[in-house]
Amino acid sequence: MNILLLGSGGREHALAWKMKQSPLCNSLYIAPGNAGTSQCGQNVAIGINDFNAIATFCVANKINIIVVGPEEPLVKGIYDYITSHPQLKQVIVVGPSAAAAQLEGSKAFSKHFMKRYGIPTAGYAEFDESNYEEGKKYIAVHPLPIVLKADGLAAGKGVIIAETHHKALKVFEEMIIYKQFGSASARVVIEEFLQGIELSLFVLTNGMQYKIIGHAKDYKRVGEGDTGLNTGGMGCVSPVPFADEAFLQKCEEHIVIPTINGLQQEQLTYHGFIFIGLMNHNGQPKVIEYNCRMGDPETEVLMPRLQSDLVEMFVAMRNQQLQTINIMHDARSVATIMAVSGGYPGNYVKGKKINGLDQTFADDVLVFHAGTTQKDGNVLTNGGRVLTVSAYGNTMAEAVATAKQSLQRISFEGMNYRNDIGYEFA
Repeated sequence: MNILLLGSGGREHALAWKMKQSPLCNSLYIAPGNAGTSQCGQNVAIGINDFNAIATFCVANKINIIVVGPEEPLVKGIYDYITSHPQLKQVIVVGPSAAAAQLEGSKAFSKHFMKRYGIPTAGYAEFDESNYEEGKKYIAVHPLPIVLKADGLAAGKGVIIAETHHKALKVFEEMIIYKQFGSASARVVIEEFLQGIELSLFVLTNGMQYKIIGHAKDYKRVGEGDTGLNTGGMGCVSPVPFADEAFLQKCEEHIVIPTINGLQQEQLTYHGFIFIGLMNHNGQPKVIEYNCRMGDPETEVLMPRLQSDLVEMFVAMRNQQLQTINIMHDARSVATIMAVSGGYPGNYVKGKKINGLDQTFADDVLVFHAGTTQKDGNVLTNGGRVLTVSAYGNTMAEAVATAKQSLQRISFEGMNYRNDIGYEFA
């Protein structure tokens, strides 16, 4: 089968690496890709939101499967565009329709969805410019800390945890009055703060059948000890030690099944991944958020652990045969540590030469590129999150140590990473 993968991050490199292993994969194209994805397939200079160019490429190259990495094309309707194209009706698009992608595209939509189907989540209220003063009064008496979320897509930066009422009011004003995230923060969802340990659960579904494909815990804060600004993710571990069979059964019964039932009830077309961000709140799982695609850097630990054929899973999803797929995992733990540009998640400089990528790493180590590009035979930095090193281990501590030792063999000017990924479990 000919496959087109949309995106250019570490998630896409890990997906490309995994799909290339499938006997069903004939030609693999990545648009636009990065320096790492070019090792798995052919990079194509097409933007992820250029639907017309994507469709033209698919027709010309007889594409059978489109795998959508990032959320933006899904929220903008890539599924609907491709499946309504007269020459592409048979293409398998791995991702939901625009209507179903509102689970990620609108925090308010997802909270209403959870409420309708009794899915456990934090208490909340929503406000916009029309009831701004009411929102200020709500914040003034809200227990601390307070979670404020821009309703729309804000590149992973639209969630703020305020430790004081003063800060919460300031963030509320910046989002709604000063349009900090543009139209994404025209509406703000205010939530109670859930105490506990986060984890993410990943499901592949066709809207009726589903398979849970793995779980992981990522580390969003830029600083060690979970301090500093939020990022797209500084590292990740899988499996999560406390997510035992009993806890995962609660997740399936109280969250996954009601979510799939909700999709059916509302006739939302969904052929792809559901990323469910959870909090283990006193032993009970509660949903923090839905995402309508795989996570980054979660994919960089989940794909190395997944032993089932990913392309075969996509075909089974399309053919209503997901229940025939046996999900198998490597018994070992996997940890990944992200190397980021100096200054990230604030301002940073691109174009720094990356050293050490040409050496041989151990069989239990994988280097996934994120923000990289190639120029004049060199690999250069091309983003805030530059690359991540994933490693297997018989224990979580061993996986973390191997990833860290391997990452220390790579360097670029201003490189930064966290030394404490997996600190709760290692």
